[in-house]
Amino acid sequence: MIASSRLTTTTTTTLPPYTTLTPKPPRFRFFSSPLPLKCRKPLTTSITSVLKIADSLNLSSPAAPDLNSLLNLKPTILVSEKLGDAGLDLLRTFANVDCCYNLSPEDLCSKISSCDALIVRSGTKVNRQVFEAAKGRLKVVGRAGVGIDNVDLQAATEFGCLVVNAPTANTIAAAEHGIALLAAMARNIAQADASMKAGKWQRNKYVGVSMVGKTLAIMGFGKVGSEVARRAKGLGMHVVAHDPYAPADRARAIGVELVSFDQAVSTADFISLHMPLTPATSKVFNDATFAKMKKGVRIINVARGGVIDEDALLRALDSGIVAQAALDVFCEEPPKDSKLVLHQNVTATPHLGASTKEAQEGVAVEIAEAVVGALQGELSATAVNAPMVPPEVLSELAPYVTLAEKLGRLAVQLVSGGSGIQSVKVVYRSGRDPDDLDTRLLRAMIIKGIIEPISDTIINLVNADFIAKQKGLVISEERVFANSGGPVDSIQVRIGQVNSKFQSAVSENEEISVEGKVKYGKPHLSRVGGFEVDVSLEGNLILCRQVDQPGMIGKVGGILGEKNVNVSFMSVGRNVRRKKAIMAIGVDEEPDKDTLDKIGHVPAIEEFVFLNL
Repeated sequence: MIASSRLTTTTTTTLPPYTTLTPKPPRFRFFSSPLPLKCRKPLTTSITSVLKIADSLNLSSPAAPDLNSLLNLKPTILVSEKLGDAGLDLLRTFANVDCCYNLSPEDLCSKISSCDALIVRSGTKVNRQVFEAAKGRLKVVGRAGVGIDNVDLQAATEFGCLVVNAPTANTIAAAEHGIALLAAMARNIAQADASMKAGKWQRNKYVGVSMVGKTLAIMGFGKVGSEVARRAKGLGMHVVAHDPYAPADRARAIGVELVSFDQAVSTADFISLHMPLTPATSKVFNDATFAKMKKGVRIINVARGGVIDEDALLRALDSGIVAQAALDVFCEEPPKDSKLVLHQNVTATPHLGASTKEAQEGVAVEIAEAVVGALQGELSATAVNAPMVPPEVLSELAPYVTLAEKLGRLAVQLVSGGSGIQSVKVVYRSGRDPDDLDTRLLRAMIIKGIIEPISDTIINLVNADFIAKQKGLVISEERVFANSGGPVDSIQVRIGQVNSKFQSAVSENEEISVEGKVKYGKPHLSRVGGFEVDVSLEGNLILCRQVDQPGMIGKVGGILGEKNVNVSFMSVGRNVRRKKAIMAIGVDEEPDKDTLDKIGHVPAIEEFVFLNL
C-alpha cells in the first residue's frame, strides 16, 4: 500500500554543477550562530592579550572572525520591551542580556547586528529592514505573547531566522479578561462606576441585559477562544463558534457547535473575537459584516484591533445595530483622538488581556525557554515559521532527524558533473497511517543535508523549503507501508537525472539511491544502490566496489594503517557470493590523496569514493 504527499517547488534556477565538489564540514545544529552558545569556561583573557589578537587580525575584512567568538563569549539577547524578572533571570544564566526599551526603528536596526536573539512584545515592529540590518547574525525572534503580526514572517524565513512565541502562558488571563469585559458590558459596570464617581445615582439609566440563555458566537476557536467558551457555558450561555481549522470533536467536548461565519454573526446576541490578524482577517468586521448581525448585538474584542474596521464599528454603534462594544485592542495603540474610545456605549481597556501578575511571569519564562532552546539548536514546539511539531513527536523523531540530514549529505556527495540537481525523491517506509506520519521535519533536514555541502547558504528548519524552491529543487515524498515498531522503518533518498562518481550507488531506475535506518538509536546506512550494507553514519566513510574475494579487508586496512588512519569499522555487502561486493570503511581522519590513490590501485577494487559525513 503506497500513499504519497508531494511538495512541488519549481523555478528556472537549479543547483550548480558538481564537477569540483568539495564538501564542507557538517553542521549538526539546527540553528547556527556565529558565537558559541555556552561559555564553556570562565573568561580569563586579559585586555592586553585581546589587543594582541586584534592587532594580528584584519578585523575590517568581511572574512575576519568576530572578536567575540575569539573570546568564547555568550550570545547576546536584546530585550526591547519589558519582560518579567523570572524570564530575564533565566536568560542571564545563558546569555548577555541587553534590556533596551523604547527603541526607535533606526536605533533597533543599529543595535541588531550585534545580537543573536531579539525578544519583543506587541510594540516593536520587526520588519524586513531589521533582518537586513542584522546581516545574518540574528537567529531567533521571540514574541512574548501570542500574536506575531508585528513580525515580518516572510522576511524572517528568507533570512533563516526562527520566530517563536509564547502561546500558552497568557491563555487563561486573556480568557478571563474576555469574560470580564462581557459581564461588565452587559451590566454597564464602567458607565455606572463613572456616574457614581461624578456624584450621580442613575439606577434606571444603567439597566443591563442578562447573559443566561443568550447566544455567544466565538470567532476563532483556539486556546483562548475555547477557554472563553468553557466559562461562558458556566454562565448558562449557548455557545457557537466559527474557526475553519478547529477540530469538531474538541468543540463537541466543550458543548460548542461549530458553524459558518455568516451563521455565527447573524444568530449571536454576543460576539467575542479571538482570531489572529492576517491578510484574510484584516477588517473582516466591516460594514457588510455588521449589516448581517441582529440589531442590538454586543461585541467583545480581546484579540487584535485590526480585525475590526473601527470606522464601520462606530457607524454600527450610532445606528443601533451594535448596542455595545467592549474593546481591549485597537488598530493603533495607544489610540489617538479616538471617537470609538469616547463613545458612551463602548467599554475600553488598554490591552490588558495578558496583564495579570501570573500571566506576565509565565509569558516571560515561556519565551525565555523558547529562545534559549532555539539558540542551543533545539527544536521549538512554539515556532511559528518552521514545522509546527508537537513535543512528543519531536522526541520520537529525534534519531531520524540526524539520519535524514546525513542521507542528504551522503547522496549529494555521490553526484558528479551534469547540470546540477533538479529533483529529489524521498521514500519513507513506515507502519504508520500516512496521516499519522508528519514528514515536514525530516524533509527539512534532507534539504539541509543536500544543499549545505555544496553551497554557502546556511539551511535550517525555518528556511529549508524556501531555499529549495529558490534553487529550483523539486522534492517529492512517498510513504510505503512496512511493519515497524518505530515511526519510520527506513528513509530512502533518490537523486535523478545526474551522473554519479560511484556507479554502484545508481539503482535500476538510473537514480543515485541511498537508504538508511535507525539502529540502537544511531543512524545507519542500510543500502547503496542495489547493495545492502550495514554502516554507522558517523565520521568519514570510504565506499569501495570490489571483486568479492578473500583478503580485501586486510589489504585496504593495511594501507590505511601505514598512514596512521584509524579505522572505526568495516562492513561488506554483496548480492551474489564471489561476484561483486561493496566494502564500507569508517575512518576517523580524512586520508590524504596518496593513501586514497593506493586504495584505488588495489587490483580487485573497481571504484571507490571518500565521503565526509
